[in-house]
Amino acid sequence: MSEIRNGIGYDAHRLITDAKLIIGGINVPHEYGLKGHSDGDVLIHAVIDSLLGAAALGDIGTHFPSSDPELRGVSSISLLQKTRNMVVSEGWGVVFLDATILAEKPRLSPYLFLMKSRISKVLEVDCSNINLKATTTDGLGFIGEQEGIASMSICTLERGS
Repeated sequence: MSEIRNGIGYDAHRLITDAKLIIGGINVPHEYGLKGHSDGDVLIHAVIDSLLGAAALGDIGTHFPSSDPELRGVSSISLLQKTRNMVVSEGWGVVFLDATILAEKPRLSPYLFLMKSRISKVLEVDCSNINLKATTTDGLGFIGEQEGIASMSICTLERGS
């Protein structure tokens, strides 16, 4: 008999000058980037938290603390790979992933397929089992004021089929 669990994740980072905008492992051309100890990839951070949550393995800060100098500027894709390995070592497989990126600018829809492909490759999950969306907050809050970008993620894991 198989066990199925769901996990959710959320992340937000401030937009700053002098930084690249990396979302979903893709360098998105924009005048601002995301401030973070790593590359600040809000989508990947939310995905990591949803995977860790579903596997009951804590959160991103527990495994990849911002106080760790070795993680300064690290690619979040590499953290996702490590997270996948942790989850798989506990006997879990990724069944489905759904995530939303909240950003007023830039328009992210042209990059969603590239992001999806990158995540699919790292998680070793077919693209048909990953859904990514991008939306705005219609000018409301820190996202609408273009002070930051956020992302939410939910994943489904299965163990022992």
